[in-house]
Amino acid sequence: MDSHGQYEQRVVWAVVGTDIGPLLLAATRDGLVNVVFHATDAARDRALDSLSARLGTEPVEAPGSPLLTEAIRQVEAYFAGLRRDFELPLDWSLISGFNRQVLRELASGVPYGEVVGYGDLAGRVGRPGAAQAVGMAMGANPLPVVVPCHRVVESDGGIGGFGGGVDTKRRLLALEGVLPEPLF
Repeated sequence: MDSHGQYEQRVVWAVVGTDIGPLLLAATRDGLVNVVFHATDAARDRALDSLSARLGTEPVEAPGSPLLTEAIRQVEAYFAGLRRDFELPLDWSLISGFNRQVLRELASGVPYGEVVGYGDLAGRVGRPGAAQAVGMAMGANPLPVVVPCHRVVESDGGIGGFGGGVDTKRRLLALEGVLPEPLF
C-alpha cells in the first residue's frame, strides 16, 4: 500500500519463447494485461515504456511471479498443442469502448480452430457494417493470442492483416488446424 492506504499498481513481466518467437507477457493484480509479439530487446523496451506510461508504474521483470505463473503455463501449453482455451483473468484496462466490446466477443465467441469475418464480428456486437472498425479493434488488441485476433479473417477468404505479421497469423491458424502448416 502507498502512503494514502491505496494499493499501488504493480506490473510484472516475462518473455516466453514460442514457435512464433518471443512473447512478452505482462500482468497486474487484475490479470494478464499485455501480450507483445517479437519481444526482442528493442520491441520489449518499447512495450515496457508504453506500459509504464499507460499504467503509471514501472514494469518489473518477474518470471516467477504468481501473477504470471499460470499465464506462462497456459501459453506454453497452447504452443505445445496441449491447450485450446485460455482460462486466465484478464486486465482490460488498456482498451475500452467499442474495441473492448469487440475483443470480449471475440474471446468468448470464436473458439479454437474456427474463424470469423470482420463484418460478422461487427454484426455480433450490434454494429453491422463496422468491419473496418473491427479491424482497428484487432490492431489495438493488447492481448493477442490469448484474445485470438488471429481468428478474424476477410469475408472473401483472405487472411487479413495482423499486428504480429501475416506469417505469424498463418502459423497460429496452422497450429489451430485452420490452415495447412507452412512448407517453409
